[in-house]
Amino acid sequence: MLSLTVAAVVFGVVFLAELPDKTALAGLMLGTRYRASYVFAGVAAAFLVHVTLAVAAGSVLTLLPHRLVQGIVGVLFLLGAAMLLLKKDDDEEEQARKPADQSFWKVAGSGFMLILVAEFGDLTQIMTANLAARYDDPLSVGVGAVLALWAVAALGILGGRTLMTYVPLRLITRIAALLMLALAAFSLYEALA
Repeated sequence: MLSLTVAAVVFGVVFLAELPDKTALAGLMLGTRYRASYVFAGVAAAFLVHVTLAVAAGSVLTLLPHRLVQGIVGVLFLLGAAMLLLKKDDDEEEQARKPADQSFWKVAGSGFMLILVAEFGDLTQIMTANLAARYDDPLSVGVGAVLALWAVAALGILGGRTLMTYVPLRLITRIAALLMLALAAFSLYEALA
């Protein structure tokens, strides 16, 4: 059964962590060149694959003793927060190869391949696995993560440039890192308590 609370927490954490990532920039780049709906279809499919893999990995972690899982999850959240806080602001943007035409399959395929390769093993995929292990609710975690990633992709494709003029990227990154630190502290407390 779907837990709206778990899905909402996962949505918030994944959304904030993914917003300053290269995916939003790649979506913006593709969205300025090609039909937005075609780009979104490819990007959305790639994120669905990533979340499915992450939730499956997180579900395997739930087979381990609870205290051990909470300790692992806490450490991984700490590492994720450190990655966000120490990340350089001048990340290189991923360059997509321009399809020969504007057909749905070529544009969606380019978006799919770009995200599939760029996001494999990315921070949000690791976070999604951690959240799946933390909450032991694969459906709710999967729904929250997919919706967050789709929302970031849509923002990047349709309005990333406008958003970044009002909300500094550094602020978004700091908020995501603070959320991850709070989740790390809570998980480590549960592991040690």
